[in-house]
Amino acid sequence: LGRPGVDCYCQHESGAAVLQLQFLVNEGALVSASSDDTLHLWNLRQKRPAILHSLKFNRERITYCHLPFQSKWLYVGTERGNTHIVNIESFILSGYVIMWNKAIELSTKTHPGPVVHLSDSPRDEGKLLIGYENGTVVFWDLKSKRAELRVYYDEAIHSIDWHHEGKQFMCSHSDGSLTLWNLKSPTRPFQTTIPHGKSQREGRKSESCKPILKVEYKTCRNSEPFIIFSGGLSYDKACRRPSLTIMHGKAITVLEMDHPIVEFLTLCETPYPNEYQEPYAVVVLLEKDLIVVDLTQSNFPIFENPYPMDIHESPVTCTAYFADCPPDLILVLYSIGVKHKKQGYSNKEWPISGGAWNLGAQTYPEIIITGHADGSIKFWDASAITLQMLYKLKTSKVFEKQKVGESRQSCEIVEEDPFAVQMIYWCPESRIFCVSGVSAYVIIYKFSRHEITTEIVSLEVRLQYDVEDIITPEPETSPPFPDLSSQLPSSRSLSGSTNTVASEGLTKDSIPCLNVKTRPVKMPPGYQAELVIQLVWVDGEPPQQITSLALSSAYGIVAFGNCNGLAVVDFIQKTVLLSMGTMDLYRSSDIYQRQPRSPRRNKQFIAGLTELNDSPVPLELERCKSPTSDHVNGHCTSPTSQSCSSGKRLSSADVSKVNRWAPGRPPFRKAQSAACMEISLPVTAEENRENSYNRSRSSSISSIDKDSKEAITALYFMESFARKNDSTISPCLFVGTSLGMVLIISLNLPLSDEQRFTEPVMVLPSGTFLSLKGAVLTLSCMDRTGGLMQPPYEVWRDPNNIDENEKTWKRKLVINSSPSSQETGDHQYTIICSEKQAKVFSLPSQTCLYVHNITETSFILRADVVVMCNSACLACFCANGHIMIMSLPSLRPILDVNYLPLTDMRIARTFCFTNEGQALYLVSPTEIQRLTYSQEMCDNLQDMLGDLFTPIETPEAQNRGFLKGLFGGSGQTFDREELFGEATAGKASRSLAQHIPGPGSIEGMKGAAGGVMGELTRARIALDERGQRLGELEEKTAGMMTSAEAFSKHAHELMLKYKDKKWYQF
Repeated sequence: LGRPGVDCYCQHESGAAVLQLQFLVNEGALVSASSDDTLHLWNLRQKRPAILHSLKFNRERITYCHLPFQSKWLYVGTERGNTHIVNIESFILSGYVIMWNKAIELSTKTHPGPVVHLSDSPRDEGKLLIGYENGTVVFWDLKSKRAELRVYYDEAIHSIDWHHEGKQFMCSHSDGSLTLWNLKSPTRPFQTTIPHGKSQREGRKSESCKPILKVEYKTCRNSEPFIIFSGGLSYDKACRRPSLTIMHGKAITVLEMDHPIVEFLTLCETPYPNEYQEPYAVVVLLEKDLIVVDLTQSNFPIFENPYPMDIHESPVTCTAYFADCPPDLILVLYSIGVKHKKQGYSNKEWPISGGAWNLGAQTYPEIIITGHADGSIKFWDASAITLQMLYKLKTSKVFEKQKVGESRQSCEIVEEDPFAVQMIYWCPESRIFCVSGVSAYVIIYKFSRHEITTEIVSLEVRLQYDVEDIITPEPETSPPFPDLSSQLPSSRSLSGSTNTVASEGLTKDSIPCLNVKTRPVKMPPGYQAELVIQLVWVDGEPPQQITSLALSSAYGIVAFGNCNGLAVVDFIQKTVLLSMGTMDLYRSSDIYQRQPRSPRRNKQFIAGLTELNDSPVPLELERCKSPTSDHVNGHCTSPTSQSCSSGKRLSSADVSKVNRWAPGRPPFRKAQSAACMEISLPVTAEENRENSYNRSRSSSISSIDKDSKEAITALYFMESFARKNDSTISPCLFVGTSLGMVLIISLNLPLSDEQRFTEPVMVLPSGTFLSLKGAVLTLSCMDRTGGLMQPPYEVWRDPNNIDENEKTWKRKLVINSSPSSQETGDHQYTIICSEKQAKVFSLPSQTCLYVHNITETSFILRADVVVMCNSACLACFCANGHIMIMSLPSLRPILDVNYLPLTDMRIARTFCFTNEGQALYLVSPTEIQRLTYSQEMCDNLQDMLGDLFTPIETPEAQNRGFLKGLFGGSGQTFDREELFGEATAGKASRSLAQHIPGPGSIEGMKGAAGGVMGELTRARIALDERGQRLGELEEKTAGMMTSAEAFSKHAHELMLKYKDKKWYQF
C-alpha cells in the first residue's frame, strides 16, 4: 500500500502463511518469510512485483528475521535457537552461524527455546541482541564470536526494543509485564511494570495480566518517550475488545479495536536507530481492517483510511458494475458522501505516501455498487483500476426498528438479515435508484442535493395466483386489472388491499413483512426514498422473494416479478397498474394449455413425491434448493379486489400445514431458474450464503413441475413493436420467464406531460410471445444497422430544487427516434439469452434470424449485452467456468475461455459484466476481483498500474561528534562483508538451505522462458538492469565532477593567495 490509489496484490504460489516482512529501505525490494520456512526476495522496482530469489530451509523452522538499515546481511532466527545470516544480493547462506549452545552459558541445562527477537545495537553494529522465548537474552559480539553478557528472566519473552542510545532495552513478557534492562547491570531489570495490573500492597507481587505480544520503545527529543504495546489487559475483563495501549509519560491511553490485532508498526522521522526516533503515527493491521493512529495529538485520533478496507463491513449479497457512465456522477456522489462521513478524524494528510499513481491513456468513469446483508448500499469509484468509496446508502432506514423486549413478529420470511439487498437497478442518466430486498419489498430512490423532511409513501401489492377447482370466483369479482380510480395516493400508505387478519392469528392476510415508518422522516442530501412497495401475505402464504426487477425513468414505471407473477407500478402517480399471475399474462395464447387444478392438492402431491412428512424442512436447505422445485400456482387478484380472498377456502390439510410451520420459519419457495438462483440464496450466515449451492441443477424439469412452475426471471423496458407486423413502435415491457418464454406487454402512456401526472397508464398483455430453451436471463434491442438501442430515460432534475418554477418545468425525456412508417420491412432486432441458448428475433415480423446453443451439459449463470469498441456483443459466464463472448446480431463465437470453475455460490451471486470488456465478481468475502477480456485494456494495463518504488534521497545521519565517535563504540568501523563473507566465514552446509531462482530473476527467466518471447523478455530485463547501472554510474560521475570542480576552485584560490608571497613570508 502506498499513497491513495497505489496498491498491489501479490501471492506466494505455495499458499503458505506470511510470518514476517522486511523492506530493503529505499532499495525497491522486500523480503518475506513464510510458514513453509522459505525466504523470498521481491523486486518492487517493476509494476508487477516478482520474486527474484527464494531460500528454502530444510532442517530448521524460521521464527524471526531482522535486516539492519543499509545492510545487505539478513539475520534469521530459527525454532532450534540458532541464528543464520543470509546475503541479500545473492540470497545464499553465510558460513557464520550463532549456535544456541554457544550463546547460552555452559551450565544451563535447558534449551532456551526459539529465537523471538534479533536486533543490532544502535550504539555498536558489531553487537547483536538475541532474545529467546524462555526469557533469556544474549548480547553477542559478532567479531569475537562470544556472548558479551546474558540476561535471565522468569517469564517468557514476546518482543524486545532498544532505547536509541543503545544502553537500555525493553522486553514484553507473557505475564503482561514490561521490563527495562540496563547493559551495565544485567543481573536484574532496571524497572518492572505491569501497566494494566491491579496495584498491590508493598511486598506482594502484582497481579498477572494477558501477554504483551509486542512492545515498541520510541524516544522523543522534546518529550517523554512513547511505549506502545498490544495485549497486556487484565484477565478479569474477558469481554474487552482487542486493544493497543499508548504510554506517554504518566498518561496511559487504551485504544479498543473492532477486530483482533495482527501487527502494528510505529512510523518515525528517521530511519537511523541511533537517533531520536520522533514517532508521529502507528499503523495497526487488524484482521479485517487497517488503521493509522496520529501520535502528534493528545487524543490520538485516527486518520481517515483512503483504502477500500471495509468492503465486507457487512457481507456482500449482490453487485452491479457500470463502465463509461456519465462523468459528473463520481464527483456528485463524492461531494454528497463526504458530508455523511464520520467526524473526529485527524486533520493531517495520510502518512503513507510512497509510490506514484498513473492514470494511463485509457480512462473513463467506472462505478461499482455493492449491496449488503444489513441493507446498506455502497457506491465505489473504480476508475483507473482503483477503488474508493463514494457514497453509502442505508435502505433499512425506511423501516421501523424492532423494539427491545417486544415479541418478534412471525410475519418475517427470514430469520436473520431481513433487510439484505437482493437486486439493484440503477439508471445513471436519471439518477433513479431501485433496490429489492429479501423481505419481498422494492424501494425507489431519487437523488437530490437538498435535505427534506417528508413522509415515506408505501404501496402494498397482492401477488398470488390460484386456479381453484373447488371454489372459483366469478370473473366479475376478480378482474385481471385493478380499478385505477381506487388507486389514488393516500397520506400515509397506499395499500392494494384491505388489511385483514384471521382471528387467533391462524391465517395471515395482507400483512407486509416489514413496517414502513409512518412519521415524517428527515432525509439528508443524496438518495431519498420516493416509494416503498411491499408484497403482502395472502391467505397464510408468505410473499415470494422478488426474482426480477426493472425500472424506466422515462415512463415512470417500475416492474418486478417472482414465482407467482408480475407487478407493474406507476411511481409517478403512486399506483399499482398490474398485479397478475404468470398464467394470466398468456391470456389465450398459453402454449402449455395448463389445466385448472387445486394448488393445495398439487402441493400435497409434490410433497408426497419428495417425502416431505410432518417434519419441517431445515430453513437452510429449503432456501438453497434447486430453482426447479417447490412452487405452487397462485390466483391472480386485483390489488383492489377484496372478493377474491372471500371466495377462498382452507382445506383441513392446509390448516394442519399452517399449524406445522414454526413461528418465524415459514416455507420458502424460490424462483425456478438459474437467473434467479443468485437471489434465491440464503442471506443469514455467510457460510450458508456461499457454500449452499447445488451443482446438480438442470433445466430438464419433470412434466409435473413444468406444468405448474413459471417465474418471472427477466424484465426490459424499450420502445418496440408490441404485436406482429405493427407499423410503429410504442412503449413496451419485455417479460422473460423460467420456461424460456418472452411476453411483450404494451404500455399506453398519456401523450402530454401534464396528463402524465393525472391520467391513468394502461398496461395490457399484447398476446405476443417468443420462446427459447431454458430460463430467460437477459434481453436487449438493436436497430437495423446493428447499433445497440438504449432504453429511453428522463434527464435528471433535482426534485427538491426550490429555485425552479414548478409550473414551467417539464420532464425532459431522451427517446430513440422511431423508424419511418413509410419504410417497409423489419426495423429492430431483439436479443434474448437464456440458460441454454441465445436467439435474435427480427421485429415486427417476429422472425428468428439467428440461434446459438451455448451449452448442453451446463447452464449460463450470467449474461449481459455490452458495448465494446463501439460494437455490441453478448457476454456469458457459464457454470463450468467458461467465459464466452458472441458477436451481435450474428451470434458468432468470438471468445471462449475456461476462466474460473464455479466453486461456491458467492461467484454466481456477484458475477456481472459491463461495457468496454470488463467484469467483476467477489473472489472472497473481502475482495472484489476485476477482469478484462479487451485486448486494448490489456495493452494499456501496464501503463495504468502505479509505480510502487520511487527513489528518494536518503536522509543524512546526524553528526555523532568527536567524543561520541571515540567513546560511543566501534560501530562505524564494523565491516559485515569481511566478517560474514565466504573468504572469512566459509560456505554454509548445502543441506541446510536450498537456493531457488525466482521467476523474476535472470536464472528463473532462463529456466522458464524459451523462443523469441523468452529472448525478448531476457533482453528487456538485461536492458533495465543496464539502464539502472548506467543511471547509478551517471550519478557517481556527476558527483565526481562536482568534487573535481570544488577541488579545482579551492586549488585556484589557494594559488592566488600565495602567488606573490616570498619564501620567507610563509
